[in-house]
Amino acid sequence: MEDEVTLEEEKAEIEAASVDEAVQSHAETSQKEPSSSDNISLWDSLKLLFMASRAFWIVNLVSFGDGIAYFGVLTLLTRYLGTDLAMGTARAGLAVSLFTGLVTLAVAGGGWVADKLGVRRALLASLGVILIGRALLAFCPHLEIGSMASFSAVAALVIMALGYGVLEPSMYSGVKEYPDPRTAAISFSLLYAIMNLGIVASNFISPYLRTDSSFIQLGAFSINGLGLGIEGVYWACAIITLIMFLGVLCFLTRKVDEHDRYVAPQAEKETAAEEAQEVEDDSASWWDRLVKHLGPLADKRFLFFIFMLLPVRTLFAHQWLTIPDYVFRCYPPEVANKFEWLTGLNPLVICVFVPLFAALTHKVKVIDMMLIGTFVSAATTFLLVPGPDLTRLVLYVIIFSLGEALWSSRFLEYVAALAPTGKVGAYMGLAGIPWFWAKFTTGLYSGTVLDIFVPAQGVQHSGQMWFIYALIAMISPLALLLGRNWLLRGEKEAH
Repeated sequence: MEDEVTLEEEKAEIEAASVDEAVQSHAETSQKEPSSSDNISLWDSLKLLFMASRAFWIVNLVSFGDGIAYFGVLTLLTRYLGTDLAMGTARAGLAVSLFTGLVTLAVAGGGWVADKLGVRRALLASLGVILIGRALLAFCPHLEIGSMASFSAVAALVIMALGYGVLEPSMYSGVKEYPDPRTAAISFSLLYAIMNLGIVASNFISPYLRTDSSFIQLGAFSINGLGLGIEGVYWACAIITLIMFLGVLCFLTRKVDEHDRYVAPQAEKETAAEEAQEVEDDSASWWDRLVKHLGPLADKRFLFFIFMLLPVRTLFAHQWLTIPDYVFRCYPPEVANKFEWLTGLNPLVICVFVPLFAALTHKVKVIDMMLIGTFVSAATTFLLVPGPDLTRLVLYVIIFSLGEALWSSRFLEYVAALAPTGKVGAYMGLAGIPWFWAKFTTGLYSGTVLDIFVPAQGVQHSGQMWFIYALIAMISPLALLLGRNWLLRGEKEAH
């Protein structure tokens, strides 16, 4: 479920950075003299990509492994903190929100560190830091339950967030530097797809490690789970991180790193003297001048667009802040024991339908796809209002994911279209701010709301909770509908 994945957001952040890197790569390669080799076909791009260097595929394997480990931790994190470490629902929700919010902020600054270290050293450093954090988090139940365990868990989350802030941009840098630049867009799409496959694998394996109930049963043949609990899942995530670290250390050597890097021509940069010669148009209005100097911060349409998505983005945060405890409290054990399989439907749908919808709807106005997609994501939540029902819950996950597939990638396309020439990077960076606020603010109340409407013991009113959340999310498509024509005019003016 995008970042749980949708966990979307976590996915949304990766997708955002992927598009931004692809735009930058295209800008660099477009400085070359045009030639027939630059206009290669899709088939030729795929052939170049799958014949890419060892370093390129190592980066993608790290993406796959981290898809397993990162979302293996995140999917069960509120449950682990609230139950296993006895932090309580409200404090657990707040801790998870702080963690996911810190990841967003760390990624914003981690790119500078990754650039300074280079891809190989950045991967090793970040994986080493994340390994320490994941091992500490898994060890917390062996500490004194209470303040010591809670403090150690929060410290582990901070360590992991800082490490992930460097890991993510280092993977983007690797995907940009190692393959042929002409395959940039496909390279980043592949990275995103492989990460989602890692999430699918994580959600499939997790119940086998966590519970001792029947994992797979075919007639008389049955495989039971190992019953290691959430702690066992977290130790497995730490081991996967160790394997990734050793893989990079042993196979992405300095020699391989230097040999496999594709040295793209440097884009010609404007000098300070050239910039000083730019003459501002005296006839421009004060607002146009403000937009020119402040960029996206002074763009009314841009700010309206990204912040009007905040209500529907809260649903993505609920996928890991609310859904886990909701399922464990409202559904029988046989459903809760396979909880990860339910959440694994989301990345599976995303892998299949994001490229399919993009191909089928590329001629449809982006703002219209955003409107339809956010409406589907928000309106689907009303399926949960009648009360707990497994069929409706599965339908909710699938249709919600289809809504995400309709609008998540088009969001970035619209931001890029709205940005004036030379301002795409700034617009892309600031477009992630509402996602940070959605993750952070949702955790401030999600645990308390759960305890009020869906207490672990006593009468439950889950339908009322989902009705409130659905109404909040519906603000986004309604606002986009009301502002549609105004937003479309802004897109035309940008070009």
